[in-house]
Amino acid sequence: MTSDAHLNELGEFLRVRRAELSPRTVGLPDSGGRRVPGLRREEVSRRAAISSGYYTRLEQGRVQPSASVLAALAHALHLDDHQRDHLFELAGRRRARHRRSAAQQAHPQLRRMLDDLTASPGVVIGRRMDILAWNPLAAALFTDFAEVPEGKRNCVRILFTDPSMRTLYADWRAVARDCVSQLRMMAARYPDDPLLAGLVGELAVENGDFGQWWGSRLVPSRRVGAMRVQHPVVGELFLDWDTFTCGSDPDQELVVWTAEPGTQSYDGLRTLASRVTWRLGGPADSRAV
Repeated sequence: MTSDAHLNELGEFLRVRRAELSPRTVGLPDSGGRRVPGLRREEVSRRAAISSGYYTRLEQGRVQPSASVLAALAHALHLDDHQRDHLFELAGRRRARHRRSAAQQAHPQLRRMLDDLTASPGVVIGRRMDILAWNPLAAALFTDFAEVPEGKRNCVRILFTDPSMRTLYADWRAVARDCVSQLRMMAARYPDDPLLAGLVGELAVENGDFGQWWGSRLVPSRRVGAMRVQHPVVGELFLDWDTFTCGSDPDQELVVWTAEPGTQSYDGLRTLASRVTWRLGGPADSRAV
């Protein structure tokens, strides 16, 4: 447990850093008329997607923040690596900083299942909702994952940072809220995962929708569902999706999208699949990290 002295030091560190920054430094308009230099408490709390009351208690040394809150504060206060490390140390999160887990690889059995999916899009999702593998039809339906840098190949990050996703998903907000809910479940399962905390902190600061939904109480995410997409090539598709957890590695899931036979969506998927096959010159293996 972090001592009161460390929490007081944490509060002092936050106050000092807040005073060092100007609104212009963090991309906020500077209207002038400030009685004291630096950012206001509510400006920091808003950028970190936490309540102003909670942030005030942090500066008063009255609460111990989670790793995700620390990551959001580090991003909001423009901390460099050394300052970020010090922030985590003051909050008693040094172990999380040193923990390094091996990069996930798509399980061979899940990859074989992807290779057999020629008429249904599918992806393998790992911890933190990273995209570990996908079949060509998934790339044709959503985005060319191979063009996304490996370190950025994450479902939630793509959904919130790629503008085309808001056009592709007919109800983008519902899909995005489901993803935030799923990410919250993972954050609860791995509270000391520094990469997960960093992802949450980054998105909370950079995207207002994410910050709002992360700070609210969302209904636990579903494992199955339906969605409507507006594809630029084959038009409107109504798709069902299901999630299958890997028995050998519960941190990996295969997500598959299908359409009801005999519908326009079913024909649309097959049209898209035929275009993929023609472009690739035959069946293609699943792509993977």
